[in-house]
Amino acid sequence: MTQPALIEAVDAALPQTQCGKCGHDGCRPYAEAIAEGEAINRCPPGGQATVVRLAELTGRAEVPLEQPAQSPLVARIREAECIGCTKCIQACPVDAILGAAKHMHTVIEAECTGCELCVAPCPVDCIDLLPHPDWQAADSEAEQDAYLARRAERGRRRFEARNARLVREEDARRERRRQRSARQAAPSRSPHQAQPQAPTATSPQAPAASSSALRASRVSLVASLKRLDRQRQASDLAPDKRDELERRDAELRERLADIDRQLAGADGPQASNDDADKRARQAERQRRFAVNAAEQARRRARQQLAHAERQRDDEAIAAAHEQIERAEHMLAEARAALAPASH
Repeated sequence: MTQPALIEAVDAALPQTQCGKCGHDGCRPYAEAIAEGEAINRCPPGGQATVVRLAELTGRAEVPLEQPAQSPLVARIREAECIGCTKCIQACPVDAILGAAKHMHTVIEAECTGCELCVAPCPVDCIDLLPHPDWQAADSEAEQDAYLARRAERGRRRFEARNARLVREEDARRERRRQRSARQAAPSRSPHQAQPQAPTATSPQAPAASSSALRASRVSLVASLKRLDRQRQASDLAPDKRDELERRDAELRERLADIDRQLAGADGPQASNDDADKRARQAERQRRFAVNAAEQARRRARQQLAHAERQRDDEAIAAAHEQIERAEHMLAEARAALAPASH
């Protein structure tokens, strides 16, 4: 099988939830990575059945899933608590959330893939993940397979449509910036010099990658890192599993740093100083949020310790001490990351 044919076959076998739990920003990028030799067991929504199919396609040995399998889910917004921040809309990889700034949002359940990417950005934690009603309504294995096939077809189609929309919007923004720069430069030029020039191959209108697509990838990576952090906080985690999570965390953080570097130069010379200042402020806020989150984790662990001591539960006391130690370590790292930016 040729490389392009293998990529198509692997992509067709994936569930098209576009969740990023494999460490990539969609099922297609993961299919391309598998064709290049990446592990075939990093798709929780696909379950072990997908691993079996991928092993057949690639000729590799069947291996257990890296993370627990996940049944089909749907996101549901508690609309009375929604503040209309649009962060979930921006994070959704299949445009399955309707709403506008400062207005209530709602999920199109038939189009939702249950990717979980909308949960982490929500500042008021008003999004629940529930078993998908269409999956629960399936009474037979044939009906379940039919639902999964519909979800995959819709997920792929809407993911591709969203990416195309992001590229169009980014191109439109770049064109507006170009026209604005041309108007600002017009007074200092003669009339024949003020005519806009066609973009060249080196023009900033032809970036190596759309910054909107990079931002979408960044959202996916940040959500994956948060899921890894939650998994690492489990008290019953085996040492080899913890080592694997640490390795995955390092990989994702390296990719996140690479995307940040690309974003820093994506706008080219036309990016304003205001944009740079805004990114710096956002980065500092994120570091402060990390400190606050670590402090909250430590506070919860101390509360759990106090409760365990009142119950005289030695096992719970030991687990609480471990959680406090991990929280202290996270807090030290968060404060160390914040300290240079504060000086």
